[in-house]
Amino acid sequence: MPELHTDRLLLRPWRESDLEPWAAMNADPEVREHLGELLTRQQSDAVAARMQADFDARGFGWWALEERRTGEFIGRAGLDQVDEGLPYTGVDVGWRLTRSAWGHGYATEAAFACLEFGFETLGLTEIVASTTVNNVRSQAVMRRLGMTRDPDDDFDDPSAPVGPLRRCVLYRTGR
Repeated sequence: MPELHTDRLLLRPWRESDLEPWAAMNADPEVREHLGELLTRQQSDAVAARMQADFDARGFGWWALEERRTGEFIGRAGLDQVDEGLPYTGVDVGWRLTRSAWGHGYATEAAFACLEFGFETLGLTEIVASTTVNNVRSQAVMRRLGMTRDPDDDFDDPSAPVGPLRRCVLYRTGR
């Protein structure tokens, strides 16, 4: 699994020591606001194991995100295949950070590194990103990345219950 380095961040393989702060993130209602139900420790550990296995199998996926100065785990960032059943296909860029890491530009910095990896290393011609219509923070990151939205691409997530998590926006960027 390759590591990615930015000025302030290390995107790296998952470690056993990441599981506790990852589980805390997934049990935080503010972090999960646009993602759905809170996860138990067991569910969170299973997600981390699946992310690492997917990365190992495909050569890309979700990196653990570490603040280089402190060595602190602050979330995840990466690239993922778009889930089947959605009205679009391709590779998705995404991020999820601990609340203490919000507002410092880390999501944008990590996502730029992921985009560069996707275009330069994987040879992708387009990368997408999606979120709920109400997740204005993530949409602002998408715009800072130079991604654009066509409202005709907005969609209802079939895996989300009827309510505020169902309606989603789709952003795109090319090489």
